[in-house]
Amino acid sequence: MKALLQRFAGLFGVLGTPGRGKRPLALRRYQCRCGHPIFFGNSRCLACGRELGFEPGALTMLALEAGQTRWQRCANAALCGCNWLVAPDEAPRHEGLCRACRLNRTIPDLDEGDNALLWSRIEVAKRRLVSQLLALGLPVRSRVTEDTERGVMFDFLKRAPGGPPVSTGHAGGLITLDLDEADDATRARLRDALAEPYRTLLGHLRHEIGHYYWQRLVAADGAGTGAGEAAGGWLQPFRVRFGDERVNYAEALERHYREGPPADWAGRCVSAYAASHPWEDWAETFAHYLHMVDTLDTALSFGLEAEEVETGFSPYGAEALDAPGDPEAERFLGFVNAWLPISALMNELARSMGQPDFYPFVLSAPAVAKLHLVHRIVAHEAAHLAATHQAAAHQAAGPPAREAARRAAGPPAK
Repeated sequence: MKALLQRFAGLFGVLGTPGRGKRPLALRRYQCRCGHPIFFGNSRCLACGRELGFEPGALTMLALEAGQTRWQRCANAALCGCNWLVAPDEAPRHEGLCRACRLNRTIPDLDEGDNALLWSRIEVAKRRLVSQLLALGLPVRSRVTEDTERGVMFDFLKRAPGGPPVSTGHAGGLITLDLDEADDATRARLRDALAEPYRTLLGHLRHEIGHYYWQRLVAADGAGTGAGEAAGGWLQPFRVRFGDERVNYAEALERHYREGPPADWAGRCVSAYAASHPWEDWAETFAHYLHMVDTLDTALSFGLEAEEVETGFSPYGAEALDAPGDPEAERFLGFVNAWLPISALMNELARSMGQPDFYPFVLSAPAVAKLHLVHRIVAHEAAHLAATHQAAAHQAAGPPAREAARRAAGPPAK
């Protein structure tokens, strides 16, 4: 465990919210006050019976002692099993919804068929997504109630009888997901029909949120973000690494579904679909990055030791990076190279159970460079957002508090 922590500590320290220390970004294993292990999705300790909830501000599980008034459960607790907490003074502004549930604009009719079950499955995946985005320090605000210009919102839709199919996708901060994707049989059929080795609810959400963050952090009209890349923004670095997004999108997708991916896709992309268009390459790579970080978070949370896993893989070197001169390049390489034994172990565990590989991908050097650019953009935005929040808090404190802080800091260094 110590070796694994040392291997990932630098990367997580860069990505994590400042002040949280060097530890997994989003813990997936916790401990109840009684000492019994509890997990991210728990609402009650199975050992002592304490009521539990996830507090997204601190990214931790809390025990809800009888009579406490500091926290209340999300208004969706009974509807979809949400175990997140809301502060009472915050709840009225969002109809009692937590930071994950308030992102919803449309949910299905819960009285119809299996809609309630399917929706609850989607929400399980969305809570995991949102907790990770918060841990990374990325902006996560509801376009419905918090930031109507730059926030994000979700529509979970059911196809009407005889109506057109629901198109899963992202447009202008709205992520739409077909409710039937939560049906295992439907998803398996689509996975086979589209020749996709990996198709999950969490994967869908991570892919579509990638489109949202491209618009928010990379696009030329992504106003309000830290410009990055020496204040020139990230659009040109994106085009160098992923290609020119001005290529006709509709024609590119039509060609992909008609002809399939180019023969060399595996040598430059994380998936076949990523080769269809630069936007899809970004979204697939962004989702892949989230897969890797969350999986390694989970490994750290459970003390999984990767050093002893014999794989025979050759580690990636600086030549595989987007920016070899990046101050954090060595730490990022440690992260990517630690992924190799973890993913190999996951696949062997799956095969031992007669299941398909958990990780049916091979990372080429160009794909690693794309992952590195995603990492650089995420880390820069997280630092910018943290600095903005710190400045706002300092301003809100007023002159007396600022003067007290200045005196406490002592005289400036000579």
